[in-house]
Amino acid sequence: MSLRLATATDSAAVAAIFHEAIRVLAAADYPPDQIEAWAGAPDPARWRARISDPRRELWIAEIDGSVAGFCDLEADGHVDTLYVHPNFAGRGVASSLLQQIEARAAARGLSRLYTEASLTARPVFTRHGFVVIAPQDVPRGGVVLRNYRMEKLRIGRV
Repeated sequence: MSLRLATATDSAAVAAIFHEAIRVLAAADYPPDQIEAWAGAPDPARWRARISDPRRELWIAEIDGSVAGFCDLEADGHVDTLYVHPNFAGRGVASSLLQQIEARAAARGLSRLYTEASLTARPVFTRHGFVVIAPQDVPRGGVVLRNYRMEKLRIGRV
Protein backbone atom coordinates (compact mmCIF):
# COMPACT_ATOMS: atom_id res chain seq x y z
CA MET A 1 0.00 0.00 0.00
CA SER A 2 1.21 3.49 -0.79
CA LEU A 3 -0.11 6.84 0.39
CA ARG A 4 0.00 10.11 -1.51
CA LEU A 5 -1.74 13.44 -1.74
CA ALA A 6 -4.73 13.44 -4.08
CA THR A 7 -4.68 15.34 -7.35
CA ALA A 8 -7.57 16.59 -9.46
CA THR A 9 -7.24 13.45 -11.61
CA ASP A 10 -8.33 11.40 -8.57
CA SER A 11 -11.74 13.08 -8.32
CA ALA A 12 -13.68 10.36 -10.18
CA ALA A 13 -12.09 7.58 -8.12
CA VAL A 14 -12.73 9.45 -4.87
CA ALA A 15 -16.37 10.09 -5.84
CA ALA A 16 -16.83 6.41 -6.66
CA ILE A 17 -15.28 5.29 -3.35
CA PHE A 18 -17.48 7.68 -1.36
CA HIS A 19 -20.57 6.35 -3.15
CA GLU A 20 -19.68 2.64 -2.92
CA ALA A 21 -18.41 2.72 0.66
CA ILE A 22 -21.71 4.18 1.83
CA ARG A 23 -23.88 1.91 -0.32
CA VAL A 24 -22.04 -1.28 0.63
CA LEU A 25 -20.16 -0.86 3.92
CA ALA A 26 -22.47 1.57 5.74
CA ALA A 27 -25.55 -0.37 4.65
CA ALA A 28 -24.97 -2.70 7.59
CA ASP A 29 -25.47 0.23 9.98
CA TYR A 30 -28.02 2.52 8.30
CA PRO A 31 -31.43 1.87 6.69
CA PRO A 32 -31.91 2.29 2.91
CA ASP A 33 -33.50 5.76 3.09
CA GLN A 34 -30.53 7.09 5.07
CA ILE A 35 -28.05 5.42 2.71
CA GLU A 36 -29.75 7.05 -0.29
CA ALA A 37 -29.76 10.50 1.31
CA TRP A 38 -26.11 10.19 2.33
CA ALA A 39 -24.61 8.60 -0.78
CA GLY A 40 -26.51 10.40 -3.51
CA ALA A 41 -25.00 10.12 -7.00
CA PRO A 42 -21.22 10.15 -7.52
CA ASP A 43 -20.10 13.77 -8.00
CA PRO A 44 -16.50 14.10 -9.25
CA ALA A 45 -16.80 17.92 -9.51
CA ARG A 46 -17.50 18.16 -5.78
CA TRP A 47 -14.42 16.09 -4.99
CA ARG A 48 -12.24 17.99 -7.47
CA ALA A 49 -13.08 21.20 -5.58
CA ARG A 50 -12.25 19.58 -2.24
CA ILE A 51 -8.96 18.20 -3.54
CA SER A 52 -8.01 21.67 -4.78
CA ASP A 53 -8.89 23.39 -1.49
CA PRO A 54 -5.61 24.71 0.00
CA ARG A 55 -7.06 24.48 3.54
CA ARG A 56 -7.13 20.67 3.44
CA GLU A 57 -4.96 17.71 2.51
CA LEU A 58 -6.79 14.80 0.95
CA TRP A 59 -4.72 11.62 1.16
CA ILE A 60 -5.14 8.62 -1.13
CA ALA A 61 -4.26 5.02 -0.33
CA GLU A 62 -3.35 2.89 -3.34
CA ILE A 63 -3.04 -0.87 -3.56
CA ASP A 64 -1.63 -2.41 -6.72
CA GLY A 65 -2.27 0.81 -8.63
CA SER A 66 -5.91 1.15 -7.56
CA VAL A 67 -7.27 3.88 -5.32
CA ALA A 68 -8.39 1.95 -2.24
CA GLY A 69 -9.46 4.75 0.09
CA PHE A 70 -9.07 8.35 1.12
CA CYS A 71 -9.04 10.60 4.16
CA ASP A 72 -8.64 14.32 4.59
CA LEU A 73 -7.25 16.68 7.18
CA GLU A 74 -8.34 20.29 7.47
CA ALA A 75 -5.99 22.97 8.80
CA ASP A 76 -7.61 23.03 12.26
CA GLY A 77 -7.33 19.26 12.84
CA HIS A 78 -10.74 18.27 11.50
CA VAL A 79 -10.73 14.83 9.87
CA ASP A 80 -13.62 15.39 7.51
CA THR A 81 -13.63 12.14 5.54
CA LEU A 82 -12.42 8.55 5.83
CA TYR A 83 -13.72 6.13 3.20
CA VAL A 84 -12.48 2.78 1.92
CA HIS A 85 -13.68 1.04 -1.22
CA PRO A 86 -15.52 -2.18 -0.28
CA ASN A 87 -13.06 -4.25 -2.35
CA PHE A 88 -10.27 -3.17 0.02
CA ALA A 89 -12.13 -3.27 3.36
CA GLY A 90 -10.36 -5.11 6.17
CA ARG A 91 -6.89 -4.63 4.66
CA GLY A 92 -5.65 -1.82 6.91
CA VAL A 93 -6.47 1.01 4.51
CA ALA A 94 -8.37 3.13 7.04
CA SER A 95 -5.70 2.60 9.69
CA SER A 96 -2.90 3.56 7.31
CA LEU A 97 -4.74 6.71 6.29
CA LEU A 98 -5.42 7.71 9.90
CA GLN A 99 -1.77 7.15 10.80
CA GLN A 100 -0.78 9.44 7.92
CA ILE A 101 -3.27 12.10 8.99
CA GLU A 102 -2.00 11.95 12.55
CA ALA A 103 1.62 12.26 11.40
CA ARG A 104 0.70 15.31 9.33
CA ALA A 105 -1.18 16.84 12.27
CA ALA A 106 1.79 16.28 14.57
CA ALA A 107 4.15 17.82 11.99
CA ARG A 108 1.89 20.89 11.90
CA GLY A 109 1.98 21.18 15.68
CA LEU A 110 -1.71 20.39 16.12
CA SER A 111 -2.70 19.14 19.56
CA ARG A 112 -6.17 17.88 18.64
CA LEU A 113 -7.85 15.90 15.89
CA TYR A 114 -11.62 15.75 15.69
CA THR A 115 -14.25 14.19 13.45
CA GLU A 116 -17.88 13.26 13.07
CA ALA A 117 -17.73 9.49 12.70
CA SER A 118 -20.50 7.39 11.25
CA LEU A 119 -21.69 4.26 13.02
CA THR A 120 -19.55 2.38 10.50
CA ALA A 121 -16.37 4.44 11.04
CA ARG A 122 -16.62 4.85 14.81
CA PRO A 123 -14.77 1.59 15.62
CA VAL A 124 -11.71 2.48 13.52
CA PHE A 125 -11.48 5.93 15.08
CA THR A 126 -11.82 4.35 18.54
CA ARG A 127 -8.97 1.92 17.76
CA HIS A 128 -6.82 4.95 16.93
CA GLY A 129 -7.43 6.65 20.26
CA PHE A 130 -10.38 8.90 19.44
CA VAL A 131 -13.04 9.20 22.12
CA VAL A 132 -16.72 10.01 21.72
CA ILE A 133 -17.67 13.50 22.81
CA ALA A 134 -21.35 13.09 21.98
CA PRO A 135 -23.72 11.36 19.59
CA GLN A 136 -25.50 13.66 17.18
CA ASP A 137 -28.34 13.43 14.71
CA VAL A 138 -27.63 15.15 11.41
CA PRO A 139 -30.39 16.01 8.90
CA ARG A 140 -29.57 15.13 5.31
CA GLY A 141 -31.89 14.87 2.34
CA GLY A 142 -35.04 14.75 4.44
CA VAL A 143 -33.81 12.07 6.86
CA VAL A 144 -31.74 12.12 10.02
CA LEU A 145 -28.49 10.20 10.33
CA ARG A 146 -26.73 9.37 13.61
CA ASN A 147 -23.01 9.98 13.93
CA TYR A 148 -20.56 10.70 16.73
CA ARG A 149 -18.48 13.76 17.47
CA MET A 150 -15.09 12.33 18.42
CA GLU A 151 -11.68 13.73 19.25
CA LYS A 152 -8.13 12.73 19.95
CA LEU A 153 -6.10 15.04 22.16
CA ARG A 154 -2.79 13.24 22.38
CA ILE A 155 -1.52 13.40 18.82
CA GLY A 156 1.11 10.83 17.95
CA ARG A 157 -0.17 8.16 20.36
CA VAL A 158 -2.48 5.27 19.54
